[in-house]
Amino acid sequence: MKELASRGLLALAAVAIGFAAADTYVVVLALPDMMTAAGLTVAELQRAAPIISGFLLGYVAVLPLIGRVSDLRGRVPVLTGCLVVFAIGSVITAAGYDLPTIVLGRLIQGIGGGGLIPPTLALIADTWPAERRGMPLGIIGAVQELGSVVGPLWGAAILAFGTWHDIFWLNAAVGLAIAAAMLRHRPAERTRRGFDLWGLILVGIASACLLLVMMEPESLTTGVTSGLAFLPVTGDSRWLTPLALAGYAFLVAFVVRQATAARPLLAWRGWGEIARETDLWGAAALTVALGAVIVTFASAEPEQAVLADDAVVLLPIAALALAAFVWRGRRAANPLIPRGSLTATPAWGSIAVSFFVGAALIAALVDIPFFARLTIAPDDQLEAALVLVRFLVALPVGAVLGGWLLRHVPAGPLTAAALTLSGACFLVMGSWDAQSLESFSSTVVLAACGFGFGLALAPVNAALLEHTAAEVHGLASALLVVARMVGMLIGISALTTIGLRAFRGAVAKIPSVESLCDGESTACGAYTSAMRDAGIAQLQAVFTGAAVAAFIAAALALLLLRRRDIFSS
Repeated sequence: MKELASRGLLALAAVAIGFAAADTYVVVLALPDMMTAAGLTVAELQRAAPIISGFLLGYVAVLPLIGRVSDLRGRVPVLTGCLVVFAIGSVITAAGYDLPTIVLGRLIQGIGGGGLIPPTLALIADTWPAERRGMPLGIIGAVQELGSVVGPLWGAAILAFGTWHDIFWLNAAVGLAIAAAMLRHRPAERTRRGFDLWGLILVGIASACLLLVMMEPESLTTGVTSGLAFLPVTGDSRWLTPLALAGYAFLVAFVVRQATAARPLLAWRGWGEIARETDLWGAAALTVALGAVIVTFASAEPEQAVLADDAVVLLPIAALALAAFVWRGRRAANPLIPRGSLTATPAWGSIAVSFFVGAALIAALVDIPFFARLTIAPDDQLEAALVLVRFLVALPVGAVLGGWLLRHVPAGPLTAAALTLSGACFLVMGSWDAQSLESFSSTVVLAACGFGFGLALAPVNAALLEHTAAEVHGLASALLVVARMVGMLIGISALTTIGLRAFRGAVAKIPSVESLCDGESTACGAYTSAMRDAGIAQLQAVFTGAAVAAFIAAALALLLLRRRDIFSS
């Protein structure tokens, strides 16, 4: 019965992860309309970057802390809390009226969405023995990757009948519905706490007031009487209106209620002990370090440099914060990463492999559509995206098969073989020309490349969970995700820089326009073809660099995850 309940909880967590993963890609379609709502034009695309990087920052920066809290507090409370946070972020984004509020909503969304993964992976380790974890890990990996396929389709369907706001309203509704379903799986001692109706009423009124402040519905703001609630008491800020002040008052009343009620809506009792068992200062230092690294690479313009313009400030901040984290780890009574928890070679080896997997994978996600636009679909973004689908659809298939194969093949060789396959496919892609995507063989290569990445997901996760104690499974899973995401950020910047060097080298060899076109228009076919070939040379260099990253990951997997008695049946 206990395992059956865990399976039900895992199913809910899988749906939540898939939905959060889809949301990552939905925003790409909605971005132009979101920019308009924030007062930005198409020419100001760089200013809109925080809409995406804000989500990424939330997704990664606090993940280790969330993973550690799930080890101390339990999987269900953290999963439920993350879904509520995701819903709150969705509501703020949907009601956002300018760039700061939209970015804030996306940041909160990222915290909730990213926080779902560590407790879910840890839940699998809690429920299934090592020799049977492969399949559930593969299924979770498949669901997560399936979001990248379903997300754009989901977003297109919503935008066909509604606006970008509807995407996030729907996110909030689904997140809260899954959270409510998860309440059935709360530990028995928590289900008898009772229900704080007054607390719910107070927080509901406060939320409604603040939400109306953000949305400023015309039917209310233009009313003779109701419009008075939207007139600022002083200055011109909407956050100093009577309605906003009422929201603050009800929010304060809610906090007082939670501090004094015998059975508060928020189960805050017990969190003090968890805070004492967690190095919050160390967690803060690691969050600052990760945040600085993420902003450094996520806000960079690869056409100009690997790092953002503010890297001269951000990287020293990251270095100092990381040094502070290491210092706290040696001095704190209860460090964020418990001493000795990642000393096993396959444990830290899995994190290293995950970093290089991310560095290689991002090249496919970004540059395959770019190659398609350059060669077969110069004016059709949809067709270019469909080329990437050839790669993406094979990822979940490989993830499920990789989970099944773990019963028969050790993690190290399986991961190495999978990533070697992906690396070999990248080498083939590194030799593609302008006609390559027109042949069926390109579909085989793209599918095989995606299949290899999918095949590696479950064994890397399983190796990490097998060689860490149950008390740190949430934290270890969080570090694995962080390594992959940081690898993607650094990888895309480094590979794009390598590609641009190849592009400039190819352009330098192109004869002058006059000599190619014999004095005719600069739009002559010979010059256009030469510039296209230079672009192809750039992407060939990127794919070759991705192959190197994949081969490094394969070698590390073979060397570091090689214990033969780990997963054999």
